[in-house]
Amino acid sequence: MSKKIVIVGGHGKIALYLARTLTNKQYSVTSIIRNTDQIPDIIAVSPSITPLILSLEDSPVSAFAEAFTGADVVVFAAGAGGKGGAERTRAVDYEGAIKTYDALEAVSGAKPRLLLVSAIDVRNPDRVPAHYNDADKALSARMRKIIGDYFHWKYEADKNLVQRTTFPWTILRPSGLADDPGTGRLDIGRTHITARISRENVALALAELVERPDAAGFAIDMEGGDVPIADGIDAFIKKGETDWLG
Repeated sequence: MSKKIVIVGGHGKIALYLARTLTNKQYSVTSIIRNTDQIPDIIAVSPSITPLILSLEDSPVSAFAEAFTGADVVVFAAGAGGKGGAERTRAVDYEGAIKTYDALEAVSGAKPRLLLVSAIDVRNPDRVPAHYNDADKALSARMRKIIGDYFHWKYEADKNLVQRTTFPWTILRPSGLADDPGTGRLDIGRTHITARISRENVALALAELVERPDAAGFAIDMEGGDVPIADGIDAFIKKGETDWLG
């Protein structure tokens, strides 16, 4: 039976790549978008995608719970994208994520699995990962000065999620995003943070994780690299060491 996937933030670049990949695999895909102006872009990817108009900022938890009912996997790929300042970053990247978690908990019966797109280096700023080299530390410090609100609210959202136990979840933590074509190859797990990652490769990793319920409970770092995505994810899961350091 075809899996049913719901993508929150369905008009983003990663979401559009993911929807194309999943529909090519004959999955049932619903893309949650903010307004009707975005529908043509969804249909252009595939006419088999179901667009659903809901707002992370304005729609109630109950509407999202209804949208998630019957789904196998929910992908949270939404983000303010730097638009609207700190207030909207909080509203979408943090409060929108919390609304999604609450909606998953409100689903009656079997809960869908959540795949959350976060970012590499989202962490307690006082805890520097032991594997970071000088270049990692310098980039981390620079980015926190530039988009500190983003890192703060992503951290708060992730910190909330890792305490939830009523539905299975996986956090995907890509490095800086680029629009290069996907290669199907990455470095995965306790990576450095300086190599950028194509959005298409992030989508390919999400598509792989749709098939990996055994990735539940893990936060997975990834950046541009040379390891085939399926192999890298498989090795990460077998190692059994999350990249969430608190």
